[in-house]
Amino acid sequence: MDISKHWKTIVDNLRDALLIIGTDGRIVGVNLAAETMIGLPKERLIGNTCEILNCAGCRVYGDEGENWCRLFSVGKSKEKKCVITNIRGKKIHILKNAMVMRDPDGHVIGAIEILTDISENISQKQEIASLKKSLGMENGYHGMLGNSTLMKNLFDLIKNLAQSEAPVLIHGESGTGKELVVKAIHDAGPRCEKPFLKVNCASLNENLLESELFGHVKGAFTGADNMRVGRFEAASGGTIFLDEIGDIPLSTQVKLLRVLEEKEIERVGDHHAISIDVRIVTATNKDLEDLMAKGLFRQDLFFRISVFPVYCPPLRDRKEDIPVIVQNFIKKNSLQSNKEIVGLMPEAMNQLMAYSWPGNIRELRNAIEYAFVLCSGGFIDVKHLPLKIMMKENESQNSVVKDAGFFREKDKLIEVLRQVNWNQAAAARVMGVSRVTIWKRIKKYGINIKNRLEI
Repeated sequence: MDISKHWKTIVDNLRDALLIIGTDGRIVGVNLAAETMIGLPKERLIGNTCEILNCAGCRVYGDEGENWCRLFSVGKSKEKKCVITNIRGKKIHILKNAMVMRDPDGHVIGAIEILTDISENISQKQEIASLKKSLGMENGYHGMLGNSTLMKNLFDLIKNLAQSEAPVLIHGESGTGKELVVKAIHDAGPRCEKPFLKVNCASLNENLLESELFGHVKGAFTGADNMRVGRFEAASGGTIFLDEIGDIPLSTQVKLLRVLEEKEIERVGDHHAISIDVRIVTATNKDLEDLMAKGLFRQDLFFRISVFPVYCPPLRDRKEDIPVIVQNFIKKNSLQSNKEIVGLMPEAMNQLMAYSWPGNIRELRNAIEYAFVLCSGGFIDVKHLPLKIMMKENESQNSVVKDAGFFREKDKLIEVLRQVNWNQAAAARVMGVSRVTIWKRIKKYGINIKNRLEI
């Protein structure tokens, strides 16, 4: 008996959904599992385009053949995590495996997609994560500590951004934990099992930066003895974090803009386009609008990378988080040093709470490490803290610091308001505060919204 004649019976008994797509993107065949998953009978599915799946991970171009979507141009997609929405509006987490079909002459004649429902696994992971959080088993939220309103709002924002593919630009002073925010966005999203790569744009010159980002072919420049795969290729399916984006040269900015718009790269010394599937997240502690005004940063690139700006609050704005952060650093240092240090004396904690922390979390960590050198055990006292934290500033110094902080915070608020087109509700979301707080700060700093073109 020729069992191949019974292929329909075979595919209808598969637990995974199977769809056959034509070169025009229209569905030409489905199995029973696909009907169940999508919630429509095959009579209503066949003839519709695959856009009926409402897949969050697909990018449809709309032309027939290899131009229909990325699958037709690259040939296959393996174990891609996506979210589809069925006819009843239910979101279903799936694992997609797909490949194009070709005739004997190599011409594309369609594609086959196999969708595995992993919603139950995702739900279990979420329940475990929730249980860990409720029992205090997690080291903060993806390594970030804090119970302040600012941090709680930031954590909620990260959860939403993790499920999106929107480009994110992280703002914040040095030492505020921008890299932790980016890593959390990656780890909490569907790309979590794929690579996460970081490039510090400020540490490389123009030629080395392009080679690092895009790779190069053998002989592209002096010393290029072998072909090199760039970070964009290496991060395929995952996330690439471009730190200090404000330091990228203008010539590289042009190439980066092309990557964002066309999802393609070219290795240095080559003209062959390579398709990539990478989420790009950037960060800076510079004023990009000021750089644009000086002609040092492209406006089109700025608007492309800052679809959703995120602000990392400085430690001085969330001092209520200092005790829990300090205790975490003490715990880690105790394990490394074998010293039995259990906490801080009240006077020492008061000094930490009174300090302005210009170096933010990084400076606080260094201060605790410093204290561990001097403290032999028990409780850290004032005498174990760095001298600059122990010193009492005179009134004039306090005045200078206060004035500097006033203008710094005013400038930051104006920067955020500009980014969101002076929408106070949007600015509140970016800065992790209430809309009322934004309104109060506008009044406090004397910002004239009506004459904002002059600001």
